Amino acid sequence: MRIIGGKFKGKPIAFLKSEKTRPLKDSVKENIFNILSHSKLININLVNSKVLDLYSGVGSFGLEALSRGASEVTFVEKDQVAADILQKNIINLRVQKNVRLIKSEVHEVFKREKFYKYNLFFFDPPFIDKNFIEIIKTIKIQKIFSKDNIIIIHRERKNDDEFSKILPITLEKEYGRSKIFFGSF
Repeated sequence: MRIIGGKFKGKPIAFLKSEKTRPLKDSVKENIFNILSHSKLININLVNSKVLDLYSGVGSFGLEALSRGASEVTFVEKDQVAADILQKNIINLRVQKNVRLIKSEVHEVFKREKFYKYNLFFFDPPFIDKNFIEIIKTIKIQKIFSKDNIIIIHRERKNDDEFSKILPITLEKEYGRSKIFFGSF
């Protein structure tokens, strides 16, 4: 795994080989960032944005966002091994001052943490997890989103997720096993 673009382009990212986690493929990540940068349907400026990377694993998405100009990223990851690798990736890229790492279950973190208003949300829950929809509702209720915002959800193509009633979907893309949804509040 590596950073694809921006100031850290080509730098390696350590990752976890585990059945519990699945890293975001570089090709899918690259397509997501191309859409963020070039799609007329998406109205977000990545430069100086605040990113909330949920179910972040080793931080591939959030670190890519920092490389491309995001000002800060909050990572939330419950798996201790993945969070430790993410911490090493943060240190290796020297972005500690731009990062907040919360080692917690995503569903618990909103009960006890204070959050900023974010421009960009990235959800990459385990494919069997359906509870992430409740997190979208929580973000909406707590109003922790900026006026200009985008939510990106990574799911398995075969999943029959239904969240369009709580989140208008602007764009949907498929890449191999992955289905990527783009929406906003």
